[in-house]
Order: sequence, then C-alpha cells, then structure tokens
Amino acid sequence: MFKRACVSSLSLFLFLAYFCLHAKGWSGNGDWGAGPLVPKDKRETIVSTEYGEISAAQVSDGTRRGSYHLQFFTLEPNSLFLPVLLHTDMVFYVHTGSGKLNWANEEKEKTTLTELRRGDVYRLKPGTVFYLQSNLESEREKLRIYAIFVNLEDGDLNEVSSIGAYSSISDLVRGFDKKVLQAAFEVSEELIEAITNATKPPAIVHNVPARSENLWGWEARFLKAFIGSQGHSIYDLENKKKAAKTFNIRDADPDFENCNGRALTVTTKDMKVLKGSNIGIFMVNLTKGSMMGPHWNPLATEIAVVLEGQGIVRVVCSSNTTKSSSSNTTKSSSSNSTKFKCENRSFRVREGDVFVVPRFHPMAQMSFNNGSLVFMGFSTASKLNHPQFLAGESSVLRTLDRDVLAAAFNVSNTTMDQFLTPQRESIILDCTSCAEEEARMMEEEIEKKRQEEEARKEEEERKRKEEEAKEEEEEKKREEEEARKKEEEEARKREEEEARKREEEEKKREEEEAEARKREEEEAKEEDRRREAAAEREQEEAMREEDERQKREREEEKYEKEKKREEEEGKARKREEEETKREEDRRREAAAEREQEEAMRGEEERQKREGEEVKYEIGGGGEGKRAEY
Repeated sequence: MFKRACVSSLSLFLFLAYFCLHAKGWSGNGDWGAGPLVPKDKRETIVSTEYGEISAAQVSDGTRRGSYHLQFFTLEPNSLFLPVLLHTDMVFYVHTGSGKLNWANEEKEKTTLTELRRGDVYRLKPGTVFYLQSNLESEREKLRIYAIFVNLEDGDLNEVSSIGAYSSISDLVRGFDKKVLQAAFEVSEELIEAITNATKPPAIVHNVPARSENLWGWEARFLKAFIGSQGHSIYDLENKKKAAKTFNIRDADPDFENCNGRALTVTTKDMKVLKGSNIGIFMVNLTKGSMMGPHWNPLATEIAVVLEGQGIVRVVCSSNTTKSSSSNTTKSSSSNSTKFKCENRSFRVREGDVFVVPRFHPMAQMSFNNGSLVFMGFSTASKLNHPQFLAGESSVLRTLDRDVLAAAFNVSNTTMDQFLTPQRESIILDCTSCAEEEARMMEEEIEKKRQEEEARKEEEERKRKEEEAKEEEEEKKREEEEARKKEEEEARKREEEEARKREEEEKKREEEEAEARKREEEEAKEEDRRREAAAEREQEEAMREEDERQKREREEEKYEKEKKREEEEGKARKREEEETKREEDRRREAAAEREQEEAMRGEEERQKREGEEVKYEIGGGGEGKRAEY
C-alpha cells in the first residue's frame, strides 16, 4: 500500500457534492429492473457441484438500455468446466488461481490453449467452443473468473441472447436423432446408444486425463465439424493446439498512480483481441482513506466488481433527468425505453458486490480509513475513455472561463478561485474519513427516513383515531337520527294503517252493495235469459216441426220419384227384353236362312259334281277305249 502524504479534501468533496446533488435521479425503489447494485449474497446460483459453482448477476444502469449479465466461475483445484458453445461475446478477468482455457471457433483451424493466471483478462467471440481447467497447485487456490456477456450483433451491449450466454455441447449432440449421429460419426449403433443414453454430467466435474477419448471428446469432435476445425478432439493437446497470450492487468503499469492509489484501463491498444467488442477493462486500487475524484465517463458505462475491501460509491444524476426517458428521444426509442426514477444516491460496496454507473453520471468511489478498496470492471467502450474530473489539477472546471464559471455557480470570482485552487493532486485524492462521513450521512438518512416513517405512521395513527372518533360521533348521530326517523316512520305507518283500514271497510261496504246490485242485475238477466230461452225453444220446436214436415215431403217426393224411376226402369228393361227377344228371333231367322242357303249351296254343289262325274264318265271312257286300240 502507498504511504499517504496528501492533504485531506473532505471539505472540497462535500462542497462539490452540495452543488451536484440538486439533481434528481437514480432510484433504489425497484424501478431499476435488476438494480444498480447486486450484493454478493444476492447473486443467482446456476451451477453448484462439489467441484465448483457458477453464479450470475443481472445489474442495471437504470437507462432504457436495460441490464448487463455477469457470471462468476469458481473451480476447485484440478476441476473441469465442460465444453460449451458461446452465444455472445465474453470478456473475463481471472481473480484468483490458475488454469487453462481451451477454445476454438470458425476463425481457428486448431484448438487454442491459453494459460490463465491471476490478473489475466481475455475475450472470446460468439461461436467459440471452450472449456476451462483449473490447475492443481500446492496452495490449492481456487480458479475464480469474473465474466461479462454481451451481444454485439444486435447492437446492444447489454442484451444477452434469448437462448442464454452459452449451451452445453452435450445438449447439442444429444439433440440429434441417433441415425443422424451414426451417419455423422460413421460408428456403430451400439456406440451411439452408449453416447446418447449416458447420464448427463454436471457442468463442472473432476478434471480428466488430457488424452482420454471419452463422451466429451466425442461430443466436441462432432461439434467442431460445424465450426470447421481440422482437429478430431479438443483434448488432443500435442499437435492440434497453439498457445494464445492474455493480458495481465496486475503486471501492467498503471495509467495513473500516486500516494492515494492507482488506476489502469485496458483498451484495444493494449489487447488486440478486444477489437470489435466495444468492451474495455479497468482496475482501481484505492489506499486507505482515499477517493477516486468526482468524475463522469463521456463514452462508457462502468460495470464494476469489488475485489478487495469495502467502500462507498456516490452517484449523481443529471439535472435534466426526468422520471422516464429523455424528452429529446425519438418516438420509436422512447416507446422502448425503461421508465425509471433517477435520484442521487450512495451505496456501500463489499468484496464480491457488483455495481454499475451509467454514462454521464458523476461518481466518486471512496475507501474507508481502516482498509483499501480494490475493484475492477468492464466499460462499454473498448477505445480509450477520457473521464472528466471535477476536482484537482486535471479538473475540467479549470479549463473554463472563471467569470462564466462564477456566473454558473452564482458566486464571486474570488470564491471560485478559492474553490478551485487549493487541490494540487488529481484523479485519486486523499479523502480521510470521507467514506465514514458518507456512511454516517447514509445512516443519518436511514435514521431520518425511519423517523419520518415512524412520524408518518404516528400521524396516520392519529388521523386514524381522529377518523374513528369522527366516525363514532357520526355513527351516534346517525343512530339518533335513525331512531327519530324510526319513531316518525312508525307513527306515519300507524296513521297509514288506520286510514288503510277505513278505506278497506268503506271499500268492503261498497263492494257488498255493488255485489247486491250485481246479484239483482244477474237475477234480472237470468229471468230474461230464461224467457229468451223458452222463446228460443218454442221457435226451435216450430222450426224442428217444419223441418220434419219438409223432410217428410222430401222423403215422399223422393219415394214417388224412386217409384216412378223404378217403373221407368221396369219399362226400359221390358223394352230391352223385347228388343233382345226380337233380336234373337232375327238372329235365329238369319241363321236358319243361312243354314237353308248353305244346304241349297251344298245340294247345288253336289248336283254339280255328280253332273261333272257323269260327263267325265261319258267322255272319258270312249277316249280310253280308243287309246287302248
């Protein structure tokens, strides 16, 4: 640690904070999605075995861009993180331990071996197949890797692929049909059965011998056919690998260093593999009672992980920040923005915690008097980011015209000179008891909020009691009013009942009189109906007699007609019989005449034949005799 030889700047920082903290901004009320601070114990465990674990944190910068996805790999000595296919860009830092990174992608014809040790930083591109091995060292130190995953293809650094950061090649291989695997590998069906039916191992297992041809080697060989590798197994370490160098952030010279600490950034200039990633890396080491001076980043958001110690982070919002997206955003962008409330805030960070500070948000990180604060992180800009400091020799305020600056703060030029001139240090400043003071103010704020909450609850309780007393008084008045109204209602009902009874009696009497009149009218009507019925019966009787008479006359007439018809029919039959008899006589006479004529014709014919026979005999006999001579 560095020896301290700097003047305390607590008053300067507090003075700066006074002017900066009028802006309303960053919230801690849950509108942040994942939130700007994720304590170590709030990480989500996604893998946990006896050989290691992986936890994840989703941290938000509170802007419309969303959140950032980090994972923390911890491998026990001589352990293996099984091969996976990377879906996004991965930039990581080796916090403790050592090991090997084995990887390959479409740009590499051979599997690449990268030795890892504490302080190394590296980047892997999407489509890379990789696995991790931790070394078995005498110290038996665990291999701890902190990684951020970003999706560059969609243009948003904070968006992770919808299918996750990576996938196991075991799942990829077993996703194919057995027939496809058999044809792809040109092996027996029994071997494919053994591969596909084997129990799926956890993501982190005990390390295996480098040249063992096992399930993972088969899976890796199959997957590497897709990415164009010429090797047969990512476990073939002799002829199929080439080494790749990392950048060690702990061995590098710091960009800035003084008695209060040091700071280092890693960009594409230092590490070519970062080119195209839009991700940079930084590390800050604050000695006891120090402060990273109030500053903001014009190009990048910082996502930091505390490596050692604890401290306070103060973040200030722009005075133009609203409760939702910026007013000058386009309609399309504002429709996708995340609504949030931005307010000035401080939070305490400890080892393993993750915190984020958005671009353009002034910040200051402070260490306590009893220990240093070391944190590293990832910035959303791979090119050199030039933080703008408010205080010290490199203060951006010192570059501005003093008259204009004094007008901006509404103070005299003398006051502004006294404000800017005393601090001779820059960037990392001495700030003895700043963290403690900030923590005290935080505790006071918490206590104030607690007291305000208690006062609010007491006020609510007082109002509730007053409301209850008022309600009781109103209830009493309502009961008295209801009792009075009830008595009046009962009296009114009695009067109405008596009136109703009188009306009913009068109505009943009228009904009885009406009924009597109705009976008399009915009886008169009944008498009339009887007389009418008798007259109708007499009329009907006369009509019936008339009908019978007419019926008899019709029957007699019908009988006469029938008798006359029968006589006529008898005469007609007699005429027909006579006619028939005459006809028969005529037919018999005609038949007799025909028989007589037939007999006469027969006789004439007989006589004619006899005459001819006689002639024949006479004429024919002489000729015969002449012929005999």
